[in-house]
Order: sequence, then structure tokens, then C-alpha cells
Amino acid sequence: MPDTDLSQTLTFRCPAELEGVLPPPIRAALGLPDWLKTMPAQAFNALNLREENTVKRCPPFVDAMTSGFLIPLMCDLRFENGEITWDNELPPGGSVSFVRSPIGFHDASQVIGTPLFEADRFLIKFHNLWTIEAPEGYAVLFTHPFNRPDLPFTTLTGLVDCDRYHDNWIHFPAYWHDVNFCGVLPKGTPIAQCIPVRRENWTARTVPFTSEETQRAHDLTTRIDREPGLYRRQFRA
Repeated sequence: MPDTDLSQTLTFRCPAELEGVLPPPIRAALGLPDWLKTMPAQAFNALNLREENTVKRCPPFVDAMTSGFLIPLMCDLRFENGEITWDNELPPGGSVSFVRSPIGFHDASQVIGTPLFEADRFLIKFHNLWTIEAPEGYAVLFTHPFNRPDLPFTTLTGLVDCDRYHDNWIHFPAYWHDVNFCGVLPKGTPIAQCIPVRRENWTARTVPFTSEETQRAHDLTTRIDREPGLYRRQFRA
């Protein structure tokens, strides 16, 4: 049998005793929030006095949310009176040890001098028990799930060379917004979105429009105004 082509595959691994226990990473397209699924595709614009498309019909908005993979929270987290508790029935570790709590903390000193710093507050850290291997030449961008301001935290963004660093876990620091939050953050909540990124050296250049480019920009702007859905039909990959 020929070897499986892994040139466009992210490989997620977990300790054998956690297989079937941990919720697995999923394609981001399968983890869209309910609010996006139920929102209308059009709504009345009181300024223009007409029905217009909502972000549900904005391909760049949706394509960002459906790109890559989502890492899920491993168990329910309960927040009450400033305390976080959980029930996480993980089996004993075998030949490799792993962290048993779903969450940890970063001391405020680790972000001193940044807008995240508050002297009397920790940053939380979501623990992830999946290692992640990317194909040769690829890093993985880990960030807050795109367009998800409804989540009560913001995951910090990082870029990891997962083609080389893939035999250890990657955890996700996050800023929790409301210190008075009471409730449950349910198992499976997306805590990070991961996007494979090829390592390449890019340069930037700035140039003025040529007369031909000016005409093309004018023509396309005019067509977009006159033909709803043009980007989706003609340019979207």
C-alpha cells in the first residue's frame, strides 16, 4: 500500500489512554456558532432605507471563521464567586505524564508593560492535551476563534513551528474579560483556532496605480455596487 500523503495534513495526537476521552479538534467549518447559523442573511438598513446583506453573506467574514481547525475545551468549567472548578475524569497517565487540570494561570508579571497587565489579575491558560504536527515547511498560527466576540475570553495569538516542535503540548494563554462572571463554560467550547502557515520570506512594495490599473479599479468598484454577490461568484476560491 502506498504511504498516505500528509503534505496537507495537521496530525493531532494524544496519549493513548485519552483517546475517546478528549473532545477532538474539528474543522472550523463544523464549529460555527449558533448565532451565525440563525441570524438573517438580510436586514433592514435604517440609514439607506432598504434591505441589505448581513455579515452572514460576507464571504471574507465567513471564510475566516471556517478556515483551519478549532481546539475544544476538554471539560466544563464552572465560575462562581471568583472561583473556577471542574470535573475532569481523566484516566491515570501511562508512559507519558500530562497535566490533569483543564486550566492554569500566568502571573501578571509575564505581561507587565503590555495592555494586558493588571497588577491583581492572572491570565488564564487553557490546557491542551493534543500535540500538533504540521508538514515540513509549515508553522501553525494559533489565535482566538475568528469573529467570536461572544466568547467571555480572548485567546492570545502565537505562531509555532509545528513541523519541528510537535512532541510536546501547546497551551493557550487567554484574557478573561469579566471577573464577576458566574456560569459554565461548556466542554467543547472553541478555545483556539489553528491555521497552517507556510514559512516563506515576503517583501512589500508600494507603487501608484497605472492608468490601466486605475480603470480596472474603477470598473470593479462599479460592478460590485451594481451586482450583488460578485465577489462570491467571480473571485472567491
